[in-house]
Amino acid sequence: MSLTVRRVITGHDDQGRAIVLTDEISQNVINNRPGAFSSVIWSTDQLPVNNDGDEDPTTTRIGTTVKNGTVFRVVRYEPGVTPRRHRTDSVDYAVVISGEIDMEMDDGVVVNLKQGDVLVQRGTVHNWVNKTNEVCIIAFTLVSADPVKINGVELPPHG
Repeated sequence: MSLTVRRVITGHDDQGRAIVLTDEISQNVINNRPGAFSSVIWSTDQLPVNNDGDEDPTTTRIGTTVKNGTVFRVVRYEPGVTPRRHRTDSVDYAVVISGEIDMEMDDGVVVNLKQGDVLVQRGTVHNWVNKTNEVCIIAFTLVSADPVKINGVELPPHG
């Protein structure tokens, strides 16, 4: 399977009126590991965000996060998705759109998230595990953040 997400992107015409610039099924679906498909819906490379212009940032490859920017991504997790323990230099807002999934923390705590649940991930090591027989789809907004420091020691991103 893959991921089907409709993107509707707005902007302005040369008179300053609101228009729809894009209305399509997302074309940039990637599969970085078995059981996970993702699509970047939009990203920015500065804060505050600049809403001028019509250029679509999703036409180039975008990493997990963008330094001093944002990434809005939708991910499909298949049952038995391959693990990826990771930490990012970002604050991540996640909304479970459908299904359910376990978030494993590096201290062994497991949190089960279901459709409609919302998570704020603050630079912590975590992994997504789908132990169900159903697909889980999550929408993520990642906002660039400084690396976490504990007792003056920086915790680097990884994974």
